[in-house]
Amino acid sequence: MSWLQHPLSRRGLLTTATGLAVVSATPGAHAASPAAVPTAQGPAGPLAAFTNPVLWQDFADIDIIRVGDTYYYSASSMHYSPGAPILRSYDLANWEFAGHSLPSLDFGAKYDLNGGRGYVRGVWASSLAYRRSDSTFYWLGQIDFARTYLYTARSVEGPWSRHAELPQVYYDAGLLVDDDDSLYVAYGNTTISVAQLSADGRSQIRNQQVFSTPSSIGTLEGARFYKINGRYYIFLTRPANGQYILQSTSGPFGPYTLREVLLDLRGPVSGGGVPHQGGLVQTQNGAWFYMAFVDAYPGGRIPVLAPVSWTGDGWPRIQLAGGAWGTSYDSSLPARPVAPMTGADTFDGAGLKPKWEWNHNPDNSRWSAGGGLTLRTATVTNDLYWARNTLTHRIQGPTSTATIELDFAEMRDGDRAGLALLRDSSAWIGVRRDGGAARVVMVNGLTMDTNWNTTGTGSEAASTTISGTRVWLRAQADIRPGAPRPGTFSYSTDGTTFTRLGPAFTMGNDWRFFMGYRYAIFNYATQALGGSVRVPRFDLSTP
Repeated sequence: MSWLQHPLSRRGLLTTATGLAVVSATPGAHAASPAAVPTAQGPAGPLAAFTNPVLWQDFADIDIIRVGDTYYYSASSMHYSPGAPILRSYDLANWEFAGHSLPSLDFGAKYDLNGGRGYVRGVWASSLAYRRSDSTFYWLGQIDFARTYLYTARSVEGPWSRHAELPQVYYDAGLLVDDDDSLYVAYGNTTISVAQLSADGRSQIRNQQVFSTPSSIGTLEGARFYKINGRYYIFLTRPANGQYILQSTSGPFGPYTLREVLLDLRGPVSGGGVPHQGGLVQTQNGAWFYMAFVDAYPGGRIPVLAPVSWTGDGWPRIQLAGGAWGTSYDSSLPARPVAPMTGADTFDGAGLKPKWEWNHNPDNSRWSAGGGLTLRTATVTNDLYWARNTLTHRIQGPTSTATIELDFAEMRDGDRAGLALLRDSSAWIGVRRDGGAARVVMVNGLTMDTNWNTTGTGSEAASTTISGTRVWLRAQADIRPGAPRPGTFSYSTDGTTFTRLGPAFTMGNDWRFFMGYRYAIFNYATQALGGSVRVPRFDLSTP
């Protein structure tokens, strides 16, 4: 069975190796008055159509809310750190990075690549909410099927801090702030439950199963929990081709009735999957939209948007185009400018911009920024998957190019530094220093099995000698779903003229790693620590 039709939930995978949820603008239900929050900056443009995908980057397991006239979008990040990225928009179509809910994955040594690895663990489907009474954002999610964590901040930019650690496992949780400020969590896989938290969110005071999925449907998970016009809704996904909704008119603990939202609906991305597992948001002018994601490997799971209308008896309907999710729709909001998702970064601040995430937690003593990025070797290994301080950036689709300038004057013998296309099957271009000499190499054949153990550390496919101490490295990625999915590598000694190095690398599209390919900047030692490289500039561009 293909990944577009896989019957396994994510929980099942790791164990074995027409209505929608909505965000209300009523008090206490994922929204706040405009006076309570910051407003958009910059002039608003005219109403315009938007095109799907609204953002071609990997942001899965969507939770979307509106606070005043600002929209926030929280996503999964698995083993990448910091975790749970948050995007910001003022028109639902143009998005920028705002921050992360989890400053660090401090859930055990494996997230430090210390005696273990956290690949395909960490931050799964989680939930973002806003509580108007205390002007606070709340993030809730379970980690490793062991415990649930609640983080809070007064601003999505942070600082975020751990507010509570709960012994319950709220799998694929949806957090609801009710009209009376009560906190409820809908969660589960096939068996769906609702928990009520204490007023401070630090303990559970009630828990009850509210629904059991019929065998004719199979798996339901990915809960989003909302209250609209006095009714409670739990929005659930059937991975990876369906959406269902539960509705209760009798309170958060039900009873609930079930409706199918969509099943095998043709999506707007050629070669991609069925839109599913997201949420719905009401604009400040009363319109409703549903934001879902589409499985679009090798790039990952990318967001698509559609308008929604409501039936007289309280069920939303997706506005379709020719019986499918539309490739474009008219917007009800004026366009507002945001920071672009592409462009240059010269690492001019002491910290990193929120578009960057490390592969697992970094060793913060071994890197610095300001006048460029400096990476000192943090790991002695011959395996990139074990190397700490590998810095990643989502690939912009459908095709894009990443270029780094690399100063390798301080590399030591045995060091490897460069730019990778990183996933469970990887390749890279970079500099290797051995015997006092440096070469530019293209390496492929880095692989993992489905338990995320390394099965191949890579082999040189091409190399060339290089003089001096500076080189420009480039990776180009075509992440459109389907064949041929090529990644290519090149280098330059002047930053202008680039020479192709090595064969095209075919990026894998197995869904089981979940996260899409990323550009990754790395520096590791194979002999001894002590070397370093400096990256004065990173550029991400599209054709």
